[in-house]
Amino acid sequence: MSELPELGTGPSAMLRPPQQLRDLQARAPVCKVRTPAGDEAWLVTRHDTVKQLLKDERLNRSHPDPPSAPRYVDTPFFNLLITDTDPERARQLHAEMRSLLTPSFSARRLARLRPKVEALAEETVQALLAQGPPADLHSVFSQPFALNVLYELIGVPAEDRLRIVELMGRMAVLDDPAAAERGAEELFGYLAELVGRKRGRPGEDVISRLCEAGVDDERIGTLAAGVLFAGLDSVISHIDVGVLVLSNNPEMRDAAMREAGAMAIAVEEVLRAAKAGSSMLPRYATADVEVGGTTIRAGDLVLLDFTLSNFDDAAFDRPDEFDITRAPNSHLTFGHGIWHCIGAPLARVELQTAFSTLFGRIPTLRVAVPAEELRMETGQLSGGLLELPVTW
Repeated sequence: MSELPELGTGPSAMLRPPQQLRDLQARAPVCKVRTPAGDEAWLVTRHDTVKQLLKDERLNRSHPDPPSAPRYVDTPFFNLLITDTDPERARQLHAEMRSLLTPSFSARRLARLRPKVEALAEETVQALLAQGPPADLHSVFSQPFALNVLYELIGVPAEDRLRIVELMGRMAVLDDPAAAERGAEELFGYLAELVGRKRGRPGEDVISRLCEAGVDDERIGTLAAGVLFAGLDSVISHIDVGVLVLSNNPEMRDAAMREAGAMAIAVEEVLRAAKAGSSMLPRYATADVEVGGTTIRAGDLVLLDFTLSNFDDAAFDRPDEFDITRAPNSHLTFGHGIWHCIGAPLARVELQTAFSTLFGRIPTLRVAVPAEELRMETGQLSGGLLELPVTW
């Protein structure tokens, strides 16, 4: 029997899925692989199959024996998502989670939040200008901007924000489980303490609204941590790589800045194609599932690869080309159906604001090194850029 293909946790090339994954996509819509944690899993490679399974309620986070469940990566955050409840209860918990968090991302809430997002972008680009070229856009703009938007949304006070960055970074490491576990314990301890403060002094933020809804402290901490992890690395990565592709395509950049509504369309193409790394959604089969000529057995781990599906030439014309006029753009970056990202509207606002502010204030902004020289994370979940040197 041949050895199973082994998945890595970092990208092998900028702006493209690794060739190994493209080869698997060409081979079959569902392929047996070995995960970075060393377990067997089914990798779903094609757009239509990923979309089909995102609507299949037989896939969710429940497993009859979580400690022995196969893992994509063995980290506290992913382990926290595995529940031993029965599949129906898991579906109910997921629906409850969505109903609790969705109001925080409503059109009305985002309309109130947008001026703050714009002010944070302006404040952060001022810091970039004050430093002067050359500068690291990742550390001076992308990371602080995305973090501060999330902190405003969740309700993390300014004096605690550096501490949260440190704890999240420790929790996300892949090569030191003990350190990751300690980071997780400290993060959840901090969030529990913050919930206690919010109950006495509520504000206009996610934690305060969950307190008002009668959610218990432990669950509020879990939900807040989920929002932090889901909404941070992806936005940072898309700002970084979006600036890279837009600055390397000045005609597209200028069109996005000049024409009404063009930036919103351009952001959809950034979401589809500009990702430094893979986006895997791990789920478990709660019953046997027949898909793509393969039988996935109950208890099997299923990996839905959004990045790879966004480069499926059966779903996109010339998927390897970056095209800001691509419409419609049926990318799966935010998932689909019951697994569609609740925070997608905010992420779109952040990206549109980031690019409009950066290129509006610094029209000559460009990446200072060739794309192949950029260094990417390999020891953390994000897989994004370590730095993005820019000049103007």
